Amino acid sequence: MRFAISLPPFGDFADPRFLAETAREAESAGWDGFFIWDHVFFDPSFHPNADPWVALAACTMTTQHIRLGTMVTPIARRRPWKLARETATLDQLSRGRLTLGIGLGDPVQWDYGFFHEEQNAKIRAGKLDEGLEILRGLWTGEFFSYSGQHYQMEKVRFLPRPVQPRIPVWVGGNWDKHTPQRRAARNEGYFPLKWGLEPLTADDWKVIMAYINQHRADLSAPFDWVHGGTTPGDDPAKAAAILKPLVDVGVTWWVEGIDPWRFGLSWEVDLTPESTRQMQTRIRQGPPKTG
Repeated sequence: MRFAISLPPFGDFADPRFLAETAREAESAGWDGFFIWDHVFFDPSFHPNADPWVALAACTMTTQHIRLGTMVTPIARRRPWKLARETATLDQLSRGRLTLGIGLGDPVQWDYGFFHEEQNAKIRAGKLDEGLEILRGLWTGEFFSYSGQHYQMEKVRFLPRPVQPRIPVWVGGNWDKHTPQRRAARNEGYFPLKWGLEPLTADDWKVIMAYINQHRADLSAPFDWVHGGTTPGDDPAKAAAILKPLVDVGVTWWVEGIDPWRFGLSWEVDLTPESTRQMQTRIRQGPPKTG
């Protein structure tokens, strides 16, 4: 199992220099991945918020080996050819360390709604799938054209291509929905979300893995099973107990949620200096151990 953090680039972390220093600290503390949320606008608290691609570019300059990416990018509100340029450039800049998390995007009523963009989930899912096809085509560096329901483009060639032969794409989605699971089967990883008080269990993972593997074209190709959650940085035994059943079932990545709300801050209120310190402390404590 490998270990990453995911944090919103809000408040103090909206300063790209501060965020880049945080990425350096995460790498030094032993984390394997550093992911940030991708929002144009999150909620009516109007938190300071960084653009993810500019911010991640800054993070590449302070790190050497940690993987970098978004968790998650809603392709339906991006122009896919612009996203292809941004991701290829970032993969070049990081020397092949980009992982792209993708999904429909939430909170839809704000991140889409405030800009009068499409909120219908079925339409957004169609744009997501077509956008992924365009990304894959443009990342090849070969001539590519596209004609779909939502996007059309003439034959073009995007160079330079990414460093990686295929930028890993992790698909986020509700844990019990088959559509994002089939989407994940065509890509490189799945990051299921389970809302409510009960966390995703190892038994849940067995069901998810069985379904996705039925739809994967090549079971020998690399594929990541990505679990999001929280662990105490000051209680290794408790953290190991959380991780063990997930390791046993074959989960490959643990993504630690580093945000103000895990520490009790209410949603839609201004972020505080104390929440920044709490987030920094958990990052500096390093990843949980599996035993």
